[in-house]
Amino acid sequence: MKLKFVTLAAAVLASLPVALIAQSGTAPTIPQAQLMQPEELNQILSSASAEKPLILQVGSHVMFTESHIKGSEYAGPGSQDVGITALQNRVAKLPHSTSIVIYCGCCPWGRCPNIAPAFKALTAMGFTHVKTLYMPNNFGADWQSKGYAVASGD
Repeated sequence: MKLKFVTLAAAVLASLPVALIAQSGTAPTIPQAQLMQPEELNQILSSASAEKPLILQVGSHVMFTESHIKGSEYAGPGSQDVGITALQNRVAKLPHSTSIVIYCGCCPWGRCPNIAPAFKALTAMGFTHVKTLYMPNNFGADWQSKGYAVASGD
């Protein structure tokens, strides 16, 4: 009985920060249903049988070349017109049902200038399976330090 309670409590606590941040108005205005936890993406990428989404980094190019999610592509900074245009060009010929995960990780979630504009651009284009990788702190703390697969360079 105690193990069930601990497991349930851990599950509730694990989901709490996302819910609180999404409701507080300090995070980018992205629906909670469109947030993906790093653990979930890592499991998908580690699975031999799972269909892999298109993973696009929408932050700084310097950050991308230093370290990025293995298999991801650089799509341009979501906070700049040039980045949004590059993102739109990258996905323009894809079916709107394509699974896309965008991430930045430049800074704490509530201050990220790149995620919300990139998400808005993709959904405005009609993409229906867009997720944002929820990194409450930054890429180093929420992905790299957990030992998840990374690459460097372009």
